Amino acid sequence: MKKIGVLTSGGDSPGMNAAIRAVVRSAIYHGIDVVGIKRGYQGLISGDIMSMDLGSVADIIHRGGTVLYTARCEEFKTEEGQQKALATIREHGIDGIVVVGGDGSYRGALALSQKGIPTIGLPGTIDNDIPCTDFTIGFDTAINTVIDAIDKIRDTATSHERTYVVEVMGRHAGDIALWAGVAGGAESIMIPEDPANIDSMVEKLKRGAARGKKHSIILVAEGVGKGFEIGEQIREKTGWETRVTVLGHIQRGGSPTAFDRTLASRMGSMAVDLLMKGEGGKAVGILGGVLQAHDIERVLVTPRKPNMSLYSLASILSI
Repeated sequence: MKKIGVLTSGGDSPGMNAAIRAVVRSAIYHGIDVVGIKRGYQGLISGDIMSMDLGSVADIIHRGGTVLYTARCEEFKTEEGQQKALATIREHGIDGIVVVGGDGSYRGALALSQKGIPTIGLPGTIDNDIPCTDFTIGFDTAINTVIDAIDKIRDTATSHERTYVVEVMGRHAGDIALWAGVAGGAESIMIPEDPANIDSMVEKLKRGAARGKKHSIILVAEGVGKGFEIGEQIREKTGWETRVTVLGHIQRGGSPTAFDRTLASRMGSMAVDLLMKGEGGKAVGILGGVLQAHDIERVLVTPRKPNMSLYSLASILSI
């Protein structure tokens, strides 16, 4: 292993820069050259590649986003696109690649591995929707961003005695809503894994109002439905003034938390270790606090299991 490439793909997430930094510095420590592939698989096809040294990753561990930029690339899904990428890899003498991204990025990493290029995937997504890992890079930062917003919204909800619906990201997974809802003391949490019946949620709100509760926060994962539609249903069924906040892409940005910086650093270093051992087609994850490597193919076919015990706890605590 003489030269490693690193790229970020799909949606950005806080901590990607920490992962890039760890890959670059760990590789250089072991005497391996590193190149950065800009704009994900699109850069691999077009040859948008730069040499990286220790200075290339100085002062980036605290920055959100990705210094290598990111993009979605439909062309790489085709055989022709993959052949262009292989030509770029051969031209630059790249022996192995580290890919930081979500499930779409993992599919690209698997394709490269199947074509003989040792590739390691790191779970970089705020959605926490990658199987075989308890946490993904960026998730902790995202839920802290949501918690900060909930705390501010609750101040207004309390002052005006209103019900607020807060829609958060997560695609088809409800982890952002679930974890932020528990930590933020939301009265109701709606996740796609177990979408709450709107009538039962309204009854819960009415019970709270009957005992004197004057405001409520309802957290809705985008995989359940649109916050504005749910807010309108609540208003129709209760007659209460309801406000809706869609947090949107602020959840992706910001300086990564200490947890995300550390997780990304550990995973990036492990990716280099795996490539040095001649392994490819692997995805790094963390289970029970221990880093592990799983076949990417296994990760892509493993059903994702949400933390339903946490969901049950949310129901108990928001009684």
